[in-house]
Amino acid sequence: MLQTAIDSARASYPSLAGKRVLITGGATGIGEGLVEAFAAQGSRVAFVDVQDDAARALVDRLGGADAVLYSRCDLTDLDGIKECFAAIEEQLGGVDVLINNAANDDRHKIDDITPAYWDERMAVNLRHQFFASQAVIPSMRRAGGGVIVNFGSISWHLALPDLLLYQTAKAAIEGLTRSMARDLGRDGIRVNAVIPGNVQTPRQQRWYTAEGEAELVAAQCLDGRIQPADVAALVLFLASDDARMCTGHEYFVDAGWR
Repeated sequence: MLQTAIDSARASYPSLAGKRVLITGGATGIGEGLVEAFAAQGSRVAFVDVQDDAARALVDRLGGADAVLYSRCDLTDLDGIKECFAAIEEQLGGVDVLINNAANDDRHKIDDITPAYWDERMAVNLRHQFFASQAVIPSMRRAGGGVIVNFGSISWHLALPDLLLYQTAKAAIEGLTRSMARDLGRDGIRVNAVIPGNVQTPRQQRWYTAEGEAELVAAQCLDGRIQPADVAALVLFLASDDARMCTGHEYFVDAGWR
């Protein structure tokens, strides 16, 4: 089983207890690790996804709907984001922390990209990060502050092949993060980006043979495969009051791959 949950030896952040945390793409992979980690901190966690079976299994494993709230939300539907997030805010009483994690890294060739596919990939990987943030900013302003963590990707820093649209979107997220941090800082809202390396999730293992994984580890400075819990550990810090003066930057969890 992949390591997703924060263990007893990891840091505890008292400031996260009771915080209202909303995570996109929380049913599997890195998102699953984020849901588990914030729940372990005593946060009030809600997450959205379109993978109902995986989401419900996660909710059951963490103690049911009283412990973790799941809502189905297609993040390419902008009206759907407004409706879903409004309902979540009503149930939680607001949102203190938004984690924009959802994405899809399907491979593609340049010759296969059509205008429709371009728009669809931007909607899946970039557009929702802004509109999800826009939906919760009023709640954060009313509360006197908040935290937004956007997820980028190491892929464009490495210029990996067959990911042109994904990498275009992920590069833009770093610009989005810095712009939002500037515009929202006086409202007490901190905005940062997390840049994972290659994290060992079932989805990522689809793309790598055993030999490919060995080559990947050899390219890192550190041995071993990055786990969802390693990424979650950084996100917990950035969401906590301990990171109160951290905003407008990108933070890597890549084992020194780049």
